[in-house]
Amino acid sequence: MTTDPLDTFTSLPLTLDPTSKSLSSPLPDLTTPLTNLTQLQRALLSTPSQTPPPPSSTNPKRSAQIAKMRDQGNASLRKSSSLASAQEAVTLYTYGLEMALTRPPWEPVQLVREECALLYSNRAQAYMGAQMWPEAAADAECSVECKRTGNGKAWWRRGKCLCEMGRWREAGEWVESGLEVEGEKEGGKEREELVGLRKEIVRFLDEERRRGGR
Repeated sequence: MTTDPLDTFTSLPLTLDPTSKSLSSPLPDLTTPLTNLTQLQRALLSTPSQTPPPPSSTNPKRSAQIAKMRDQGNASLRKSSSLASAQEAVTLYTYGLEMALTRPPWEPVQLVREECALLYSNRAQAYMGAQMWPEAAADAECSVECKRTGNGKAWWRRGKCLCEMGRWREAGEWVESGLEVEGEKEGGKEREELVGLRKEIVRFLDEERRRGGR
């Protein structure tokens, strides 16, 4: 005879912190669920009505702070081409990403995607200024994952990083994908940059084949 799991009560070791009101458990499997539950509880408590607002509602203060971090990061990059300015910009963009990625779950996901696409792309540019090519390539790819079309700068930045890392064939495939998504026959500076990068990659690969054939 089998026992219905719904008829079985299992006591789990949980501890409530009286100060932070957060739950914890010595069981590793419960760490992530309890952390998520605590974050949700704090987000709910931060709303005036104690209940989630409509899905279209956003926190204007958070939006303003994210925009501020982005603008300050842009200003750091424009201020100087030094390593210190690039690192400062990376820090500011990272703060903006942390705020965007921790928006309450009931806020529009498209807003988060738009914010993160721009912040990841800008942070990729800052990493490029510090010649941190793998980090920049990863951020540019994250930007494209958030927003595939109308994001030519991110497509170009990852392609350029792959070239700098000597991954020319992979860069060629990436740029071709970017041009397919963006539409190379359409106008715009970003598409022109992608086309120019493709020509650079083709020249390099052709020269590499000629050297190999000697």
